[in-house]
Amino acid sequence: MPLKVTFDLADADLKHFRTIMAEARKAASDKSAEEILAAASGLMDNVGDIELPDFVGDRLGKVQTMVEMVRDDEWQLPEPETERVINALSYFAEPEDLIPDHIPGLGFLDDAIMVELVVRELRHEIQAYNDFCIFRSDEEKRRARSGEGQEDDVSREEWLSARRRQLHKRMRDRRRKQRSGSRSSRGGKSPFSLF
Repeated sequence: MPLKVTFDLADADLKHFRTIMAEARKAASDKSAEEILAAASGLMDNVGDIELPDFVGDRLGKVQTMVEMVRDDEWQLPEPETERVINALSYFAEPEDLIPDHIPGLGFLDDAIMVELVVRELRHEIQAYNDFCIFRSDEEKRRARSGEGQEDDVSREEWLSARRRQLHKRMRDRRRKQRSGSRSSRGGKSPFSLF
């Protein structure tokens, strides 16, 4: 029978995670963006055959989405957002973390918590990228069904570019709205702001 465990992170806990994130960014400052992306992407390789709790496995899988978001040439994530994602992923480039990964059942718990916090912080970027991937896949299928090799007046780059511009704008608008809302209601950072 599965056991559900829940816990709340108090402001002091979040402050602790912010400190850890800042230390990880500092430690990764000598690494290139590609080294950070490779380390984050390799996180799932480090898991290997370890049976992870679903909570942990689900969160670690989201790291790969963030890596793909930066590497996807068709998404063309703008530089400010790319830097935010790289900063978030820098935690996973540091081999030493709070709970050593080799401890059965708990070793990746700190990673999962950090992923959860980072995903909340980057939710607008992740949602926009997921919407882009769905659009791209659906549009490719639609064009394959309707065209079957016929000439199209609109190139792939044109239809992707139009949707990408919409989603980049939506992503920035939502982030701006979130920042203005959190400042007015809390007088500063939102509780999940890590960077």
